[in-house]
Order: sequence, then structure tokens, then C-alpha cells
Amino acid sequence: MLLLVGLGNPGSKYSNNRHNLGFMVVDEIAHHHGFGPARRKFQGELREGRIGAAKVLLLKPYTYMNESGRSVAEAAHFYKLSPEDIVIVHDELDLEPGKLRMKTGGGTAGNNGLKSLVQHLGPDFRRMRLGIGRPDQSKAVHSYVLKDFSRQEKIWVEPLILAIAEHIGLVVEGSDSTFANKIHLALNPPKPAAKVEKDTPRNNS
Repeated sequence: MLLLVGLGNPGSKYSNNRHNLGFMVVDEIAHHHGFGPARRKFQGELREGRIGAAKVLLLKPYTYMNESGRSVAEAAHFYKLSPEDIVIVHDELDLEPGKLRMKTGGGTAGNNGLKSLVQHLGPDFRRMRLGIGRPDQSKAVHSYVLKDFSRQEKIWVEPLILAIAEHIGLVVEGSDSTFANKIHLALNPPKPAAKVEKDTPRNNS
């Protein structure tokens, strides 16, 4: 069993924020793979379903970002899950917009949601880091993450979310590196090779 958690803040005023990218991904996975209806459980919204042969739980903590660990720890304890059975999907300031990286363990890079998770679970859970880039001014980080994606940003946000939902089975299997490569190729398809024109034989007659 895998617990796949999207980080974000509950409520319509936050729904399109950069900081809610984790929520957006989880919602698309639920839709793409036909998960069951949402239930209020573990201080959040829980859906159950299957991806391939595996049972998967999708959780959106409703404790707000800074207290995400309380909700996730409650679910992990109930289902007796170890850190490697938990994947946290979150926005990442230190990655370029649209970039995806998979990682297990590590620090929090100032993300209060990750700080809460480390406090309640330890650092060894799996992470799906989704780049949103940093604002020009470091002091503007708080307002930046709590603003909606711009129209221009949606050009990469929507394809990224769809690609994740399509290939998430690889994460369920534990093939994190292959998954990251698939997403990169989906968003950056190789250019077709240029056609080389063959020389036409001259007619010397």
C-alpha cells in the first residue's frame, strides 16, 4: 500500500495558489485513475483506489500547510506504514518552474510543511518535488507561494500535472528515477531528426 500525499491549504481562496500544486496533482491522479469518493478522515480528505495491482491512498491534509505532519502521521499510524510507503508531493522554490525531482530523505529547505512532516515522521519519506522557482525578491516568498499561477505559468503547470497522473504507476512500483525521466520526456519531447536529402544521380547521357 502507498500513501500519496499532496501538500496545500484547504479552501477555495487557496485552490489555485502555487503552494497548492500538491493538492492539484492528487486531484488529477484521483480523476485519471477513477478513485473512490473523498471522505473526511485523518484531519484531511482521503480517497482510496488502485493503480495497477497496488492499493493507493490519496490524502490532502486539511491542517493547513504548516501542520501537514499531524494529518499524515495519523494516517501512517492507522495503516502501519513505514516512511518508504509515503510519497509527499509538494512545490519546490529551489527548482526551476516545471522541473520535477524525486528524492528520499533530506532537509526541508525552509518549507514549513516539510518541517512538520519531519517532526512527526522523521526525514526518510519519499518526496516528489515540483519546481515553481523563486520570486525576484527573497522577502516576497510568502506572498509568491500564496498567489495563483499566472496564465503564462499554466502553459507548463497543466501538462506537468497530466503527465504525473499518467505515469504515477512507476512511483507506485518504486521506480522513481524512471518516473522522473518519463516526466522530463513528456514535457520535453525530442525534436525530430532533420531529413537528409540524398544527392540525385546525374544523368551523363
